[in-house]
Amino acid sequence: MNSPELIPSARRFGTAPVFITAISTILGAILFLRFGYAVGTIGFIGSLLLIFLGHLITIPTALAISEISTNTRVEGGGEYYIISRSFGLNIGATIGLALFLSQAISIAFYIIAFTETFEMFFNWWNIRFGWDLPRQVISLPVLLILAVMILRQGANLGVGLLYGVAGILFLSLLLFFLGHGANETVPGEFFRSNVTFTNRDSFFSVFAICFPAFTGMTAGVGLSGDLKNPGKSLPVGTMLATFLGMLIYILVVWKMASSVPKEALLSNQLIMSEIAIGGSIFVLLGLAASTLSSALGSVLVAPRTLQALASDRSLPISRINSVLAKGKGSTNEPRNASLVAFVIAFVFVALGNVDAVAEVISMFFLITYGSLCLISFLNHFGSSPSYRPRFRSKWYFSLLGFVLSVWVMFMINPVYTILAYSLIVVIYLVIEHYHKDRSGLVNLFKGALFQLNRRLQVYMQKNQGPAEKEEWRPAAVCISSHSFERPKIFDLMNWISYRHGFGTYFHFIEDYFSRQTYQASREIMNELIDFQKEENSSLYIDTMISPSYTSAIAQIIQAPSISGMENNMVIFEYDKNQPEELDRIIDNISLTKAGDYDVCVFGSSKSTPHYRNGIHVWIRPVDYLNANLMILLGYIILGHPDWKKGKIKIFSICAPEHIEKTREELDLLVKEGRLPITLSNIEIVPATGNLPVHEIVSEKSRKAGLIIMGFREEHIKQRGKEFFNDYRSLNDILFVNASRATDIIEKKKLELSSITS
Repeated sequence: MNSPELIPSARRFGTAPVFITAISTILGAILFLRFGYAVGTIGFIGSLLLIFLGHLITIPTALAISEISTNTRVEGGGEYYIISRSFGLNIGATIGLALFLSQAISIAFYIIAFTETFEMFFNWWNIRFGWDLPRQVISLPVLLILAVMILRQGANLGVGLLYGVAGILFLSLLLFFLGHGANETVPGEFFRSNVTFTNRDSFFSVFAICFPAFTGMTAGVGLSGDLKNPGKSLPVGTMLATFLGMLIYILVVWKMASSVPKEALLSNQLIMSEIAIGGSIFVLLGLAASTLSSALGSVLVAPRTLQALASDRSLPISRINSVLAKGKGSTNEPRNASLVAFVIAFVFVALGNVDAVAEVISMFFLITYGSLCLISFLNHFGSSPSYRPRFRSKWYFSLLGFVLSVWVMFMINPVYTILAYSLIVVIYLVIEHYHKDRSGLVNLFKGALFQLNRRLQVYMQKNQGPAEKEEWRPAAVCISSHSFERPKIFDLMNWISYRHGFGTYFHFIEDYFSRQTYQASREIMNELIDFQKEENSSLYIDTMISPSYTSAIAQIIQAPSISGMENNMVIFEYDKNQPEELDRIIDNISLTKAGDYDVCVFGSSKSTPHYRNGIHVWIRPVDYLNANLMILLGYIILGHPDWKKGKIKIFSICAPEHIEKTREELDLLVKEGRLPITLSNIEIVPATGNLPVHEIVSEKSRKAGLIIMGFREEHIKQRGKEFFNDYRSLNDILFVNASRATDIIEKKKLELSSITS
């Protein structure tokens, strides 16, 4: 905790300014100008539902802000600071820029609403001179005076004015509640006629008009950089303003429904002046106070949002960042950012009517609220040990706030919702283009993904059946010390893990574990990950430090897979021009077979893969266990985009008397297994004469993009590495040894009887 002497002198505000800024923005122009229409249209019960629905969004957001602000110090920028430090600077800047525009335009909205207090003057002018005086004759000078005062005096003056206008606002509300309204013939007559929920089809159109009344709840958060103790002032001030504002709105609609008939509610937008004591004066003063206080709240908040954006260098042009980030004096008053906010406000005030963009403003506020609730929910779900707020909400409140924010946006106006999200996407793409070095999503999503993965892993382990009864898919692991010299093994692993499986690649460092070797392994791993990012790889990359190749393999085959399913395949790789590497591979095949792993040995050549020439799968009479796995691997590899112009061709070597039966069974396998293999791509090769298999393969598959061959342990025991060297002249070849027969056809195991004979 900071001691008082360590707190910068620039941080001079306590909780009261947060509360006053929020409550004076909540009790804004819409309270005085629109809620009479709401009660007259949808009745007292409908208006209560409107208030409750609005606060089902704002209260979870206030709880989220209170929670986050008591976990970490919220610096300048308020909502932008919270979002950017949780979702990353690029996404934070995207929402922050949209939020700033909304706050700046809101200044214009409230200033234009302020001119409604001069309705009698405009009517007198029309009667006296016979023409309508434009509202800008009031709104533009008022905005100019406000701009000069804020630019000269800064936030101190703004907060001081807020206290004054808030006092007038609460006085007018007090006189409103003490008033009696129209005389009732029968006691309770007005309330009985106004209480029913009417015009239900109009509920969301009325909600769209009134919802901006609740959006001032986070106005005080924008003062975060000027607070002595944000961790205390933000939650207390925001929550107090939110709940007091909800209570006042409920009392206001009750007073309206009890005091005047429905016709008066619908015909007079200043109906509160007909109810309040001295309403013709004090309600107008209250309207003036509420609109000015809301405008002041936006004036204080919008520049600080823009200044925080510029301080993070989030805007595309460096020079603009420097100018807008610069503050005035020891309080770092955002004079330049304030000037930009006032220029935007002047433009919209000059247009005279911001009703056309009022719903879009609400859209961006709702996006902000939804983001804050989502941050709180993800922090709960991620369960990070560093997330220890002194004030704790509930995860379901945050989730409710997020879901309702999105739902209400579409209910208010689907077109504006799509436009708002489209603008967010465009802004994000521009910022991402200029700041490619920044992370788009940071630890918040990592924590949530960690929890999701953790729970899925435990669930899958508890519900995992016997391997022979599970649907087979490859979970391949490969280890090699030649990661930078032989990129083809990465291609093979990517082909296997692209859609149907999972691949883990380990770079092998033959050494003892130490700080030095560990640091070297991290550097190598990061380099490989960066390389795979460029390749759009789906591999999981890691390193393995071990004193021997055998001990490394023993460690890997015993380690659990991060995919949630057990590893079931080990892939060895070697360069066909360096056949001596086969010795240590052969020495360790029996080790992997002890764990019932499928074993593949990939021999890479120097030639460029000829994808158009397809994948050739060779099945021999001894491949009774390997056949289905070889065909499945061919199908899985063919699904990668690299092979989009290639085909699978099956060659089956069998005795001449079994040719027809073999063809029938292969045709059935392809048809019932729904494999992308045409019958013309199945070739039966009769085993006649003494021609070795490798010569037959060399003759027919010399130009193949990839050859898949089966092997058995007996071959290794009898011939050693010469078995593999027989195919040295061919292109890339994958040797496959299955631990058990793999089903291709669901619920039906097709036995290739002719192959097994």
